[in-house]
Amino acid sequence: MINKKRLVKIARDVIQIDSQNPPGNEVRVAEYVRKDMQSLGLDVKVYAFKKNRPNVIATLKGRWPRAQAAKEAILITPHYDTVPVGTGWRYPPLGAAVRNGRIYGRGATDDKGNLACAMEVMHSLVEEGGRLNKDVVFAATADEETGSHWGIVPLLQKNILRAKTALILDSDEFDAIVCQKGLIHCRVQIFGKKAHAAYNWRGVNAIEIAARVIHRLKRHQFKYKKHPILRPPTKNIGKITGGDKVNIVADFCEFALDMRYLPGMDPNKVLAEVKALIRSEAKRFQIVIDDLQLPYEIDRDHPLVKTYVEAAKRMRMKHAIKGSEGATVITFFKKKGIPAFATGYSSRGAAHITDEYAEIEKLYRGARLLEKFLREYDRI
Repeated sequence: MINKKRLVKIARDVIQIDSQNPPGNEVRVAEYVRKDMQSLGLDVKVYAFKKNRPNVIATLKGRWPRAQAAKEAILITPHYDTVPVGTGWRYPPLGAAVRNGRIYGRGATDDKGNLACAMEVMHSLVEEGGRLNKDVVFAATADEETGSHWGIVPLLQKNILRAKTALILDSDEFDAIVCQKGLIHCRVQIFGKKAHAAYNWRGVNAIEIAARVIHRLKRHQFKYKKHPILRPPTKNIGKITGGDKVNIVADFCEFALDMRYLPGMDPNKVLAEVKALIRSEAKRFQIVIDDLQLPYEIDRDHPLVKTYVEAAKRMRMKHAIKGSEGATVITFFKKKGIPAFATGYSSRGAAHITDEYAEIEKLYRGARLLEKFLREYDRI
């Protein structure tokens, strides 16, 4: 049975541990999680792929024969790094103050409230005895806020996490996030020719060319099929730099481009459209790809999703099936062929804000739902 008092204590404890990323140091929060999971008698391992960036994996072993229980394992995974604290707080950002049913502090919603829910569920499963058939693998990870390069990515790439299915605990309001857009981060570099500004006809102004390219990019519409729960593709110019001095014709300009594209769209075709558009304005240019993530979608009728939605309905918890406009770690599971979706029990609109908070009642109800889901999915 979920212990509300203990859940609140765990949430407050982990919020009070500084794990801002950047700079990125999850040692203390990882040690707290490790000790807590070991106290339950679980099989606990710590993996670090960079100094001070540990990940904790705890396994509640199922009662089926070892190989079968491990093969059928379900993974539940929150992260324990947070964005930087920032300024302007009313409540101490690492104080975990409780006021009017809320816990305040950096990471309360993203993602330490969900971390506490997962930890409390592991407590409850152990205390109630009668092991599940399948393994339940709990992975608390580092570095989610800056790309998961030292967290979920190497854990999957190195086959340390080999669950059959996965539930990512990094959302809010009980919703099931079943799809997300793909992402392309790139830098468009335009090359021109220097000249004295008084004789600008002798040069080729890369900044002016970039301005025309940007204008055309913003007007351009990608070809796509309308998605039922995702908005159309987007483009954003996030940074621009170029030129040397006001009286010199700029021979170089670079701008950073963020593109989000829908499931079913080919990133190579997206980039080909962009290149063709740039080529119409610039004789010399190149595109540097900084990040490319594929879109993701799981069938809403997949047993993993259906079991969760049905459990939420039976517990009369308001929820919705949604898509993510932004990038989450779900896409990394696609590469390994592991069906996954995301959910969470944090408070909508509270992530990353000043005076970030989580509502205690939502965490409590979320932990109850998570445990019920795990028990029901185990019978499939």
